[in-house]
Amino acid sequence: MRIELHHIMVRDLTKGYVDNNENGVRAYSGNLDVRPPFQREFVYNEKQRDAVIDTLTHDFPLNVMYWSVRDDGTYEIIDGQQRTISICQYVNGDFAYMFRYFHNLQPDEQEQILNYKLQVYICSGSDSEKLKWFETINIAGEELTKQELRNAVYAGSWVSDAKRYFSKNGCPASKIGSDYLNGSAIRQDYLETAISWISDGNIEVYMSNHQHDASAAPLWQFFQSVITWVETSFRPTKERKKIMKGVDWGILYKQYKDQVFDYQKIDNEVSRLILDDDVTKKTGIYPYILTGKEKFLSIRAFTDAQKLSAYERQLGICPDCGHHFDLNQMEADHITPWHLGGKTIAENCQMLCKECNRRKSGK
Repeated sequence: MRIELHHIMVRDLTKGYVDNNENGVRAYSGNLDVRPPFQREFVYNEKQRDAVIDTLTHDFPLNVMYWSVRDDGTYEIIDGQQRTISICQYVNGDFAYMFRYFHNLQPDEQEQILNYKLQVYICSGSDSEKLKWFETINIAGEELTKQELRNAVYAGSWVSDAKRYFSKNGCPASKIGSDYLNGSAIRQDYLETAISWISDGNIEVYMSNHQHDASAAPLWQFFQSVITWVETSFRPTKERKKIMKGVDWGILYKQYKDQVFDYQKIDNEVSRLILDDDVTKKTGIYPYILTGKEKFLSIRAFTDAQKLSAYERQLGICPDCGHHFDLNQMEADHITPWHLGGKTIAENCQMLCKECNRRKSGK
């Protein structure tokens, strides 16, 4: 991998500046992709924007920027998007600083800004090398998410098309799936979730394999299928959706999409589990119902006082093997298992030695 520090003058950066909502933002004679189509929509406020121009006019150092070299030899901004846009907009005459537009400046003032040298680190290398570098550099300003870094590393036709579905406020994925997804579209959370679902968590591998695909339609079609399955299988109400947000629905879809569910039976079970105080993780209710694994529910644990009380009652004897153990060698167990109606209360607590408890849990 090669990382080089370049000094790029503002006059060169702003040459060929174009801002088009559909085609993104270009600068540096069209060779720099400042904001690829449908990338996150962070915009500096007036104070932040003016601070950038103030830095230039006083010839103060501006924080370094980071670019990545694409396969076609052009560049994409990794960090410095808003500073770059602020500079280009000002030189382009889109806003005034200190009540003066760029064209109102004296020639020497204009030249001072145009000759200002920006410090830009440009990285080129393999995808894995660039991803490692992007994750370890100290990004100034708004920290990039892991998916934003991946988008930069695997930039190409597939990422651009995928962002159209998943990465903009009001995007198609947001309209049909926001009730079931954590995070936000503009921070690439929706895109990351969809790729994770379809790839079983192998996001980088999937993006690498599809980097140069012309379309991300298969991912979008898969996502639509997942959301349709959730809504037709479980018919969630507005209240139910509150405990369905953030569930790995794509993983469950691939395992259970061919099963026919008794909607009413599931709804009754959901209601029971919502009211069960021992269930501390309500968002795990649907995964539990589908898989039968109690780990999704985070069943309330016995308190230290309940454990000590049971230990004293048993005189330190494990009721399964009949041997004596110190308290720290034992673990709390439900006498009547939770799934058979046993509650996490003192009367239902017993202390088993670790070996017996593991054996019981493995049955």
